[in-house]
Amino acid sequence: MLATASQLLSELPKPMQHRIDDFIKFLAIERGLSDAYQISVHQTLQSLSDWMNHRKLSIQEIGTDELSGFLNQRKAEGLATSSRRLATVHLKIFFRWIAAKGDIGMDPAEPLQAAKPDRTLPSTLSAGEIRNWLESISTQLPLGRRDKAILELFYSSGLRLAELCAARLEWLDTEEGFLRVSGKGRKTRLVRVGKDALLAITSYLANERPEWVKPHSSSHLFLSVRGGPLTPERIRQIVKKRAKLAGIDSKVYPHLLRHSFATHLLEGGADLRVIQELLGHADIATTQIYTHVSSKGLKDTHRKFHPRG
Repeated sequence: MLATASQLLSELPKPMQHRIDDFIKFLAIERGLSDAYQISVHQTLQSLSDWMNHRKLSIQEIGTDELSGFLNQRKAEGLATSSRRLATVHLKIFFRWIAAKGDIGMDPAEPLQAAKPDRTLPSTLSAGEIRNWLESISTQLPLGRRDKAILELFYSSGLRLAELCAARLEWLDTEEGFLRVSGKGRKTRLVRVGKDALLAITSYLANERPEWVKPHSSSHLFLSVRGGPLTPERIRQIVKKRAKLAGIDSKVYPHLLRHSFATHLLEGGADLRVIQELLGHADIATTQIYTHVSSKGLKDTHRKFHPRG
């Protein structure tokens, strides 16, 4: 019996773009991964697709050498080591999925080795610098209570920017001093809200937020004066503005407070596993970067104060 046109078309190799779209749907629906992660994966796979098209390669012609060549080109284009490590992960999960579906004979990404991480240490501020920064914010001026509550919460709880943006009133327990957080991969965790942060937040909730609530307002913890949730870009602007007003000359960004939070806990004697849990790191290797920061501080102190340092 002759095959129909639709049967013949169904047997043709699926275009790379369709595979990418199907995989992103899989990440969204089956894995429940965040929009930000889906976008990151899509960017990597789209770059690979463009690279393949330029060389007229099909997915069946892609082997480990070809994937290594793609990653090497990204390195030559100036892609940072951390981004290339992430791109390698994206390739591994994509080709593992393709291989499991039987679309290719073997997984060409399985042997790939991730680029060795840079030993660049995260920037931090001292406890004194952060104290002066927070105390410089006048709660008697417009937006002072909100902006101070934002900075206090960043430093008290070590939140990521996206986590702070997503924080909602119903996730905050003011009696026990905890906030439920929706982190990477939509994983939830409880973070501690310190007493100073709790005071700043309750003051903001009582004196500023109610004035901005509109019929369309959501239950997001931090609102704009128009009643909408604050965007990541707006919070970056707030952090930079408040740092400038406090006379902090170094480059300041929201993640700096997260780095400082973790470093100060470690220097204070906190267990690395506890810090891992508070930060929401899936792998303790990610948290171990802070041991290098702390060790550097010990060396500097020893060199400065020991007579033969």
